[in-house]
Amino acid sequence: MPRFLAIFLLVTCALLLVSFTSADEIEDLQRQIDDLNKQRELSVNATKPLEGQLRSLQRQLAQIQASINTLNANIKTKQKELDLREEKLALQQALLEERVRAYYIRSYLTDPMTVILSSISSGNLFRELSYYQTVTKDDKQIITSITKDVIDLLTQKEKLENDKIRLAALQVEVDKNAKFIGGEVSKAKAFQAELSTKIAQLSARQQQIIASRQAALNLPTSLGAGPLLCVDDREGKFDPGFRPAFAFFTYGIPHRVGMNQYGALGRAQAGQSADQILQAYFQDFSFEQRDNINISVSGYGLMPIETYLLGIYEMPESWPMEALKAQAIAARSYALSYTNNGSKEICTTQACQVYKQPPKSGNWKAAVEQTAGKVMISGGSPISAYYSSTDGGYTFSSSDVGWNSRSYTKRLRDTTGDIGSFGDLSSLSYDKESPCFYAAQGTRAEFNKSAWLKSNEVADIANVIMLSKRDGGVSAHIYQTDKPNPEGQETWDEARIKQELQGRGGSPFNSVSSVTVSADFGSGMTTSVTVSGDGRSETFNGAEFKNFFNLRAPANIQIVGPLFNIELK
Repeated sequence: MPRFLAIFLLVTCALLLVSFTSADEIEDLQRQIDDLNKQRELSVNATKPLEGQLRSLQRQLAQIQASINTLNANIKTKQKELDLREEKLALQQALLEERVRAYYIRSYLTDPMTVILSSISSGNLFRELSYYQTVTKDDKQIITSITKDVIDLLTQKEKLENDKIRLAALQVEVDKNAKFIGGEVSKAKAFQAELSTKIAQLSARQQQIIASRQAALNLPTSLGAGPLLCVDDREGKFDPGFRPAFAFFTYGIPHRVGMNQYGALGRAQAGQSADQILQAYFQDFSFEQRDNINISVSGYGLMPIETYLLGIYEMPESWPMEALKAQAIAARSYALSYTNNGSKEICTTQACQVYKQPPKSGNWKAAVEQTAGKVMISGGSPISAYYSSTDGGYTFSSSDVGWNSRSYTKRLRDTTGDIGSFGDLSSLSYDKESPCFYAAQGTRAEFNKSAWLKSNEVADIANVIMLSKRDGGVSAHIYQTDKPNPEGQETWDEARIKQELQGRGGSPFNSVSSVTVSADFGSGMTTSVTVSGDGRSETFNGAEFKNFFNLRAPANIQIVGPLFNIELK
């Protein structure tokens, strides 16, 4: 390739490539890599890296990789442009060489001796000389400029090559971090799986104990069981008489599947129709008409289903008509599903749905008549249209709560807008009017029959979790201390729990100064609980904390759902 063309190509290459990268970009990437390496080192040193930290590392890694990918893509784009320009430069080569040759010729003609030696008249000669001087000056400026650019851009090309080498080194670092993080995520998930197995090696017996304790609360599954008696005790109605005092408030009460009755109230008040209400709480179904067949009602014999519905006591008649109509359609669908279209008997308690005599009149009767025969159908059959009184802003699918999977049940954030905090949830939930929307569950005979716990009692629950994680074999000794041990073993008190934890290399809490939670407001679950005291903090998985709390807390005080918060006096 001719020398001038090579120089010109070199100049163009450097100009193009230098335009898309800079020392600032490289330095920024290096800072990000260094930061990532520091966090990786912290993660390595952690005995049990948290998956949340790993996700943060992955996001940083993805951002760095995206920057590198962009730079590499720009290189490829500019290279294509260079190839096209090289073809064009081949045509300009002759013109460039002629310009240089002409410069030297004009430089000779502008010599003053030409005035003396030339046969041209003096007037014409000076005009010619002036022209040559002007053109020569232009040629000189152009050639000088190109020469300066060549020198400068040769320097830039060298810098560019160094940048490309550094970029390649950064890619090696990114690949190394990607491999590391992938391994750490796998280890973290394996640890979490192991932890989940250990934690809930809450034996079958322990699970039964927790279930029986919750049953002792007599929480209604629907409004058919009567008025809700939950109390929001933040105002001090049941002041325990000690400070600090901690209470664990749950959003909603079981079972949180299907139609949220207080949510239906809120939706009706917001102007939604019965169809819209049911479509919010169920999926994969259609509305169809069914005949007024006879069904068998326990203790009452056979009766037409429309007659049966007049005795359903599941929603106050004072509620809006659209909420009542939604309840009527849900109750009709549930009864047809439960009885398999009349082939078996349905009970009259909240275990099915509450039926009483005498039949209702008024608004409820109007709701039944206005929806006569209307049923929710999925797969050709009536659906088990579950409903519950208060879901605390979130409903769940049947499989989420351990029931058989039903395609028509769904997870739902039951609010009027996005949720970013507990405050948002309390103001935007459709079922916020329920007295059981946010409440502490359970009481004990002492401390004004409250559900508040002392600092040392919360510390004891945290110590039980830490001990159980270190030694799953202690499970028979960690039941609540105010009742007989259900396995006939010795129940370890607070002092013994601390002693056993210390003996296994743990550091127990003596008292707790604060408890905070983190929640996933998309799904409606408390994800972690952080307990602070004695100058340090420990963070626990939300589900594990709830399980051990329900096993160890005094009396029948319980956390009764996946989303809970802590209140402090």
